[in-house]
Amino acid sequence: PYCLIYKEMRRESEMRNRTQSILWILAVVLLAWTVTAPAGASDAPRMPKEELRAKLGSPDIVIIDVRAQTDWLLTKQKIKGAVRENPRQPEKWIDRYSKDKTIVLYCA
Repeated sequence: PYCLIYKEMRRESEMRNRTQSILWILAVVLLAWTVTAPAGASDAPRMPKEELRAKLGSPDIVIIDVRAQTDWLLTKQKIKGAVRENPRQPEKWIDRYSKDKTIVLYCA
């Protein structure tokens, strides 16, 4: 009976150690993913509305409205000359615009 109890305790200890190891590996992977995550919207360059207003109509600027479609459809406030694109599928439209132009993404 003593050997059975000892074996059971040892098995539980090994399971606990294995679980802890998996949790540590998961924590390290999550930490590494967080550190290497792409820059968020707060890191994107911003253009004050006064500067944008001064550039409206310029051939060197493209204004892309990336609001949700329902927001875009329901509002009467749109920037003249802006084009609406789906913000969830930039891979489908980003190549339409020249890299030589200033691209302004408008989302509010």
